[in-house]
Amino acid sequence: MNRLKLFFLLRKQNSLALRRSPAFEQSMVARVMMLFGAGFMIIYLIFIGTMLAMPAAESHTPALLLAMMPLWMLIDFGLRFMVQQTPSMMVKPYMLQPIPFYTVVETFLVNSLLAGYNWTWLAMLLPYAFVVLCGGASWLMALSVVFSGMVLMMANSQIYLMVRTLVGRSLLWWIVPVVLYGSFWATLIVDEDLFDTQMDAVTEACATWWFPLACMVLLALLFWLNRWMQFRFVREEVSRQEKKETAMKTVSQFTFLERFGQTGEYLKLEVKSIMRNKAIRSRVVMSLGLIVMLTLLISYTSVYDGKMMLNFWCFYCFAIYGMTTLVKVMGPEGNYIDLLMTHRENILSLLKAKYYFHVAILFIPCLLMLPAVIAGKFSVLMMVAYMLLCSGMLYFMLFQLAVFNKQTLPLDQKLTGKGNVENGMQLIIELVAMFVPLVLVALLIIVASETTAYIVLALVGLLFTLAHPIWLRNIYNRMMKRKYENMEGFHASRSS
Repeated sequence: MNRLKLFFLLRKQNSLALRRSPAFEQSMVARVMMLFGAGFMIIYLIFIGTMLAMPAAESHTPALLLAMMPLWMLIDFGLRFMVQQTPSMMVKPYMLQPIPFYTVVETFLVNSLLAGYNWTWLAMLLPYAFVVLCGGASWLMALSVVFSGMVLMMANSQIYLMVRTLVGRSLLWWIVPVVLYGSFWATLIVDEDLFDTQMDAVTEACATWWFPLACMVLLALLFWLNRWMQFRFVREEVSRQEKKETAMKTVSQFTFLERFGQTGEYLKLEVKSIMRNKAIRSRVVMSLGLIVMLTLLISYTSVYDGKMMLNFWCFYCFAIYGMTTLVKVMGPEGNYIDLLMTHRENILSLLKAKYYFHVAILFIPCLLMLPAVIAGKFSVLMMVAYMLLCSGMLYFMLFQLAVFNKQTLPLDQKLTGKGNVENGMQLIIELVAMFVPLVLVALLIIVASETTAYIVLALVGLLFTLAHPIWLRNIYNRMMKRKYENMEGFHASRSS
């Protein structure tokens, strides 16, 4: 079998991986929901491309979209956490076959370039190119915009893979995307006039004949570097050659939590899980890092100065952490769910501990947003309203996932680990939790004043917060009715 036939065979096996999943039915529901989300994204990208093309055509700057690529690449980097995984083609089984190890890894890397998600960005590039072409741009310039934009998005897929690979080894590697994507916007924080000058220079460079060639060279270099990294780290993973830490670790006792009894013990478990487990720690760092970035943008720039945008981001600064971690609620506990089921109401104490921990975390974005309050972007009442809305209504909706989640989340996610596909109920509840509070806010602001709207939101959130013992007990009772079905799912989805 030649190399090309082997490549297509591995691609075919990778495409059939869904049917081999123990959560096939849930994966199909999730697949439908993701297709719906992809359709919505395509419509949104068409709108953005068309709107950006109009001023670009009027000002005769057809390369404006390319000059803004750092923004689209930043958004793309964040979206890839939902749609792209690190090398997870089951390298171990292929190691037992007469198949070159390098071919297996290379197939994954090429798949990351040819993935359908990358081509969705054509929904923004093609309408933009068409409008600027009608506005007087040359065919060569229009083709350059589409070609360069796609090459940069493919290069971004390689950056994402490298960052995810390195972050799995040390959280300090998060500095790389912060510097890489943040450096372009640093001048906006320092001086807006300087940023405008920078944008003009970048726009002129993007309109040159050599820019597409530079993009191709960048993609080739990133692919080669990523290829070298994956060869090294995936082989270490399979061969179990990772470095062993020999230094003694200090064990934190958190004795002050012992006064809360069994709930306090589970609070200890929640904190230690973040400290010790890569998969959980990565989610925490990612969400808190995003909150810091958003609060800095809101506090020191005028990017989100619109009334609805400020409401949108104030809510999400509080909601991001819970929406990142609670969508997989009970997933980490799936590794030891049998032990939790041995004593009555163990699960209820665990749910209470998780709730109290996530409520306590809300004070972190509250402190981070104080500069925005000082700058006059947010009012204290607005922050209190959204904080209570998250601790009440949002957490009430997200904790419902504890009833339906039955897929184990690995505590120490590996490069060759299996992907964890969300089930349909997860996606539905998450979408409702994401948009219903904002719809409620918009309606209240239209009907009444902002002050009245925030007071109503605060009261609604406070009501759900004070009622948490009731709805947590209800969630626990429903979980117990499904315990055998859920335990079977946890057992089937555990990593080998």
